[in-house]
Amino acid sequence: MGLNNDKILVFKNAFESKCFQLIVGAYNNVVVDKSISLNLEENDISAILHHNITLNPLSIKWQIFSKTENYIYKENRKIEKGFASKQSRIDFVFSVFHTNLRFEYFIEAKNLNENDSALKRRYIDTGINSYISKKYENGSLVGYLIEGNLDLTISGINSLLKKDGRNTEVLQRKTFKLHKDYFESEHKEVGVLKHLIFEFANNL
Repeated sequence: MGLNNDKILVFKNAFESKCFQLIVGAYNNVVVDKSISLNLEENDISAILHHNITLNPLSIKWQIFSKTENYIYKENRKIEKGFASKQSRIDFVFSVFHTNLRFEYFIEAKNLNENDSALKRRYIDTGINSYISKKYENGSLVGYLIEGNLDLTISGINSLLKKDGRNTEVLQRKTFKLHKDYFESEHKEVGVLKHLIFEFANNL
């Protein structure tokens, strides 16, 4: 017997929470063991975080499979030579099976720097906008702060959004039991988009 919509929603929310626990746990581990240096590339940081996710016993207990740099297959894509290499990639994908259904959750990661407007613009253009356009679905964003002050960095992102006339879409800090640097933004196309900011700049 299949799950009804209410039970599916409850399971999805619980699954999202577990994905957050795994990636936040990985962040906390690398801060403690200082296995990340600030000159690493974005994908390097994601690879180290993912390795820590796979070592977490909870990922086995919860039977959650994860991988990085995952191609996203779109059913409406035209099949032609070379189409696979043109597919969008996302940094983290988490998968779990429950009552004959597979659930997936996606997280896109972006480097951030208080003094680098290009990175803040990229966070909007290839992060936030990718969810709004449904290029990415069913997921959230993680920002890797590699230099500067966290609140000023978020303020910089919000200034760019306001400059674009998107005053209602700014990131707002919210209370979140799993991670202190948690923000949400609201978008008419997709509703609430969740943001975790991992502060490496002042923690390594």
